[in-house]
Amino acid sequence: MTGEVIAELNVWLSDQCAGTLRQRLGALEFQYKEQWLEQPQAMPLSQSLPLQAEPFADQTCRPFFAGLLPEGQLRQRIAQQCQISRSNDFGLLAAIGGDCAGAVSLRVSGQVAEPAAVEWLEPGELIDLLDQLPQRPMLAQRDGLRLSLAGAQDKLPVVFDGQRIGLPRGDAASTHILKPAIAAVRGSVINEAFCMALAKATGLQVADTEILGVGNRPVLLVRRYDRRRGDGKPWQRLHQEDVCQALGVPPELKYQNEGGPDLNACFHLLRQATRPSAPQVIRLLEAVVFNALIGNHDAHAKNFSLLYAEGRARLAPLYDLLCTAIYPTLTASMAMKLGSKYRFAEVQGRHWQQFAEAAGLSWAQSRQRLLRTARQLPSLARRLQAEDAYRDEPVVGDITSLIEQRCALTLRRLDAG
Repeated sequence: MTGEVIAELNVWLSDQCAGTLRQRLGALEFQYKEQWLEQPQAMPLSQSLPLQAEPFADQTCRPFFAGLLPEGQLRQRIAQQCQISRSNDFGLLAAIGGDCAGAVSLRVSGQVAEPAAVEWLEPGELIDLLDQLPQRPMLAQRDGLRLSLAGAQDKLPVVFDGQRIGLPRGDAASTHILKPAIAAVRGSVINEAFCMALAKATGLQVADTEILGVGNRPVLLVRRYDRRRGDGKPWQRLHQEDVCQALGVPPELKYQNEGGPDLNACFHLLRQATRPSAPQVIRLLEAVVFNALIGNHDAHAKNFSLLYAEGRARLAPLYDLLCTAIYPTLTASMAMKLGSKYRFAEVQGRHWQQFAEAAGLSWAQSRQRLLRTARQLPSLARRLQAEDAYRDEPVVGDITSLIEQRCALTLRRLDAG
């Protein structure tokens, strides 16, 4: 495949071809199929790519398609493995864009999908594959695998049946994501597992997670919320897109300080895309408050998504929740401003009010939710810390201490202490 000159990729949404992605002199062009547009139930790939007969030029369609691919050093290593230029989105999608986020799958024009199958792994084989991931992200160029997920962290889409882990082959949909420890981030697996569990205990909708022991290492297993299984039927893909894709922002600009979306843009998008929007807006507000109070400074626009199901859009369950503030080597700046401040230590009550009003929220209601969360979160964190899975984990102690400090500071600054 790497030596072949490819002019077109068919873009499938679930089990139907929705359009064609072309590369012309290095520029991308996407066009919906006429047959797709004629269907009453036709849906757009993205809020940024509404249904229309005319093709979309590179500047409009590239953010969505580039947003399907891994980022940073992962992208560089995949490009080397596939002998493709790092900047060649089209070539990378042709190589690994089979099982992507949401319901999207890309195939070389004329290519027929292979039957769905699962390569079940023995424990030793799984350990070997995890060892390979740093050098071969997404297991790129492993025979028959075309797997892609956005982000800069090593991860692997897999199939999990409750006991066995396998690799999806052909047209099979992955059902879970395996996330090994991040080498430079102490206790990242337990950190994320704890933050996800705490969010769930707080009442937020989150992706289901559990910690697996693979050999002598912990690995986080995340159930994909963009997959669903009917009665006795194969797993189905549900469509989703992250906020950067929906706003037409390329992934390299995901941080606000680089020109990426701010919280106002996220709330505006949610109001435009969802009906009724009020419950979704409240969910996003609660997510913003939670991320701030647990010290998740990496909550950028690609860490929020829209999920499409039953003909409507809603805010997807939260994912990638990690307390980054406990690590001195990681940035103290939040990915998106609260009011006019990037640093939580500088956020006063007036900055919370500035954020709420700019996002079109009632300050009285926002303040009430902020106070309630700041009062409840420390006790919920301590209660969760007492469970067997977290009791003796130093990183969890660091997180709960930070949460107590941040909640106390917030209550004082809102004059409610």
